[in-house]
Amino acid sequence: MKTLKQHVDALFKNIPDSEEKETIKQEILENLEEKVQDLMGQGKEEEDAINKAIIEFGDIDEIKQELLQKTIPVKKNMSKINLGFSIWGSLLIISLFVFANFYYTPDEIWFVYPTFVVLWWPLSMFFYWLRTK
Repeated sequence: MKTLKQHVDALFKNIPDSEEKETIKQEILENLEEKVQDLMGQGKEEEDAINKAIIEFGDIDEIKQELLQKTIPVKKNMSKINLGFSIWGSLLIISLFVFANFYYTPDEIWFVYPTFVVLWWPLSMFFYWLRTK
């Protein structure tokens, strides 16, 4: 049954080591060994039984994908922090425009125009936050 162990090891060679990986490898190996024993009980020779068990077992792409997803760290959702930062940042920029407007040109109100431009930043972060929620 050394061939089966080598085959299972080859299937999982690109997966990082973990306890779950070893458990799954052991289960697959046991299932393959049982299948080989059943085939040998039906009159097949050991080599033919091993080859047939491997072929019938098929591919384990879904299992590999699941193991890889568990080992890859999940990215933290920063959209809420980005939204808060954009709101505070735009408030500071708008307050700078209001101060400059009333300090240098109090007779003419112009701070409203750049305010509309600056408000696109938190608005876009808000819709991004809604989409990732």
